[in-house]
This record gives sequence, structure tokens and C-alpha cells, in this order.
Amino acid sequence: MVLNYIWIGFVLIAIAVAMVSAFVAGSAEPLMNVMNATFDSARTGFEISLGLTGVLSLWLGIMKIGEKGGVINAMSRLVAPFFCKIFPEVPKNHPAMGSMFMNMSANMLGLDNAATPLGLKAMKELQELNPKKDTASNPMIMFLVLNTSGLTLIPISIMVYRAQLGAVNPSDVFLPILLATYFATLTGLITVSIVQKINLFQKTIIITLLALTLFIVGIIVLFSQFTKEEIQFYSSFIANFLLLLIIALFFIAGIKKRVNVYETFIDGAKEGFKVAIGIIPYLVAILVGIGMFRASGAMDFFVMGIEKLLASVGLDTDFVGALPTALMKPLSGSGSRGMMIDAMKTFGVDSFVGRLSCLVQGSTDTTFYILAVYFGSVGISKTRHAVACGLIADFVGAVAAILIGYLFFH
Repeated sequence: MVLNYIWIGFVLIAIAVAMVSAFVAGSAEPLMNVMNATFDSARTGFEISLGLTGVLSLWLGIMKIGEKGGVINAMSRLVAPFFCKIFPEVPKNHPAMGSMFMNMSANMLGLDNAATPLGLKAMKELQELNPKKDTASNPMIMFLVLNTSGLTLIPISIMVYRAQLGAVNPSDVFLPILLATYFATLTGLITVSIVQKINLFQKTIIITLLALTLFIVGIIVLFSQFTKEEIQFYSSFIANFLLLLIIALFFIAGIKKRVNVYETFIDGAKEGFKVAIGIIPYLVAILVGIGMFRASGAMDFFVMGIEKLLASVGLDTDFVGALPTALMKPLSGSGSRGMMIDAMKTFGVDSFVGRLSCLVQGSTDTTFYILAVYFGSVGISKTRHAVACGLIADFVGAVAAILIGYLFFH
């Protein structure tokens, strides 16, 4: 229901702003921009879905091998003590546990192409447990909010963009991004737990969160001793090494279980094709709404309004240049990436705004895109508190990124 109102808001606000702009300017260009955005966004939605088809087929095929080989079940048992506490409605050794763990691990390593298919696999398994097939279940919402909060240990893509644009030290945003995304993820976990009445003050949860915190601190200490070239090399090497190792383990487990690995892969790949086709309408809808809102200039007016409001009460406005990235991030991954690159080019790659745009880009994931794709893949139309909890995590991540940016770079 919330997503419905937000989508309607995007479309109607975009149309209203475009009409006012057209009358004020005496030109049809604002109306043409919004109209063109609808066609461009619809085409983009289809192209993204088409591009996902191959990746989904590949990874769901590999996941099928892992499932038949017993690896997914083993992973389910590994994470069961913690996951059973935050996903109390999922049976202890259900395959969804392993799929969710695989998805979160891929996200933390920055492996987007692998993370999405693994997440869609988890959603399908969670849907099997869902008594109301058109309504998001509690485990689905917890899983997706943890996804949208986007805990990333190694923001390799952002460091690569900074290097390409000539940053003196492309990896200087590594630690601030890690801190910001950690706060966003923790906020997402707490917010959903409050709504779903999950007690976080349980021994297993506290120990796991402490262990995760110590792990993140360890990564910070380790990487702080490396040069920028070493950070980029090791982060890319570790991520891809672990991914290839997992694939090898799946194949070896399949062989040991006497599974027909090739036929099993084909069966899983067929599921990937069906999922990719199913998400097209949901993805087109959300991207059209976002595209219209952006093309109308409504976002630009919003940013200018915030800047004037802050200036009127005497607050610092140096961070406003990074706000377009922060505002676009929940809406569109490619849009926010474009905003980040534009900020680095406009203000300077090593400027405060340039660095800050990288921080807010890395602090969370693309909430509306993830909700549209993941819920769309299993036919969920009633999202309950997923949007609200996801946006709260986004807000905290963005605020944390700005405050941390001031601490490190201002």
C-alpha cells in the first residue's frame, strides 16, 4: 500500500511540476522531458530485466547444484542459531536460510551480479512458507530491509570510479563507507525487530553482532596498513576468489552426491528465465515513476529548498552538493551513480562534496529497485512495513555518511 502511494506521488508530482515549469517558461520542453523519461525508463526496465535473464539463469543453475549437493543445507545449519532468532517464522534448517546467507555474503563483498539471483532464490523459498501469497511475510521484510541497508565490506566499484577520475587516494573513502553502511544495516535490523516484536537482547544475537563488529574493526585495522593499490588488488582478489571457491565447492559436492551436475544446472537455469520475465512489469513501473520525477526537475527543487532552509537558520550547507546522490540512492542505482560521478567532476574528486557523494552512494542500497524486483519475482503486491523500514535505514545511512564525512574530510 505504501509503495502504491509513493509511486502515485512520483507520477503526479512530476506531471504537476512539469506543467508549472512549462507555463512559467513558455516552453513545451519540460513536458517533453517528462514524456521522454517515461519511454526511456520503460525501455531501461525491460533492458535491465533482459540483462538479468542470463545472470539469473547462471546463478540459479549453480544454486540448484548446491542445493542438490547438500551445500545449501549445510549453510542453513551454519547460520541457523542467529537466523532463527531474527527469522523466527522460518524453520531451522530450511533452504531459505542458506540462500539468504549466500545473498548477504555476496552483497558484503560487493558482488552485485551474484547477489541478486541468490536473493531471488531466497525470496522464492520464503514465498513457499508464506500463508498469504500476495502479502509480504515478516521474514521477507526482514530479509529485504537488511538487503536495502546494503552492508558492504569492500566498496570496490566506488574506489574504481575515484581512481578513474584521478583521486590522489581512491581508497580514502573505504573506512567511512564501512562505518556508514554498518550503521544503516544495524538501524534496519533494529527497526524491523521493533515492528515485528523480535527481542534483540538474546545471547545469540548479541554475540553475533559483537563478532560482526569485531570483524569489521579487524578489516579496518588490516586495510589501513595497505597502500591504495594493495587495497584495490586484495579487495577484488578476495571477493572473486571466494566466489569461485564457492562454485567449485558446489560442483564437488554435487559430484560426491552423484548428482547429474549438468542436468541440475539446466533445471535451475530454467527457473532463472521465468523469474526474469516475471519482474519486468514491476521494474518498468517503478523506473517510470522515478524517471518522471527526476526529469520534471522536482528533485532539483527539493534540494534547493533544503539548502535555503538550512541557510536561513544558519546551518552549514557544504554537504548539499552531495544531497542529489543521497536522494537518488533509494530510487535508482544508476541514477545515484551518475549523481556521484557528476559531483566528483563538478566539485573535484578529492573535494569534500566529491568524497561525501561517494560516502552516501556506498552507505545503503537501492531500496525501491530491490523491493520492486524481489517482491515482483514472487508476486507480492502488499508490502506492509517494508518500504517504511527500508527508508528509515536509508535515512540513517545518509545522515551517518554526512556526519562521518564531516569528521574525516571537512
